[in-house]
Order: sequence, then structure tokens, then C-alpha cells
Amino acid sequence: MDVTLIRSTRLYPDAPYAYAAAGGQAGLVFTAGAMPLDTEGNITAPDDLAAQMRQALANLLTALDDAGVTIRDVLKTNVYVASSDRNDLSAAWREVRAVFVDHDVPGTVVGVAVLACEGQLVEIEAIAAIPGSP
Repeated sequence: MDVTLIRSTRLYPDAPYAYAAAGGQAGLVFTAGAMPLDTEGNITAPDDLAAQMRQALANLLTALDDAGVTIRDVLKTNVYVASSDRNDLSAAWREVRAVFVDHDVPGTVVGVAVLACEGQLVEIEAIAAIPGSP
């Protein structure tokens, strides 16, 4: 199977990983966890979970676009929230729903102890289907 690694030129350029990968015959795109990073690699909106989720979602949409898919092609999401407070998990999910609107794909929201970067509160990853794939 051919695997294409997608390295966005519109997101932080020094990420030590591809922002997404597409599998030829599998017809799927898997994104890396979209973090609330600006184009210089800084965590945005310290201590503002909703604002960080919106930035992470914007970064996810860019990675999907660079992989040739849209939000309507997403099959599943996973959301990670650095909190044990269910209200925080719900707040993150509200931001996801605001972007996905009526494309209510299966999703998982998990509270975790810590995420990769200092001050990072959220992360989201997705699996999407490549249009026209078998």
C-alpha cells in the first residue's frame, strides 16, 4: 500500500511529524493530533480551553484540506482534554459540535493528565475517507 505523508506549509513548519497520512488503496486519511499551535509553534490562548479547541479545530481543518479531504469526509474524531473535570470535556465537545454542525460523526472525548506542550489543554485527531475511494 502507498502511504503519503502530508506536511502542511500552512501550519507550524518544524513539527517533528507529518500532519496527516493518506493510505492509497485504503482510501483513508489519518491526522496527527491537531494542537492549539500558531504558525510559530506557540500554544495559543493559555488557560482558555474553548479558544484552544477552536485553534486546534482550525489546524485540523487545514491538515484535512492539505490531505485533500474536508470536514464532511471525516469518519471519526478523538478529542483529548487535559482535565478530569467533565465540564471541561463538555466545553471542548461543544466547540467540536459548533464546527462539525450536522456532520455528527462518532467521536470520543477523553480526559488526560497531561498533553505534549506546556499549557496545552486540548488536542483533536480525525480519520477521514478520501472521496471516490473504494
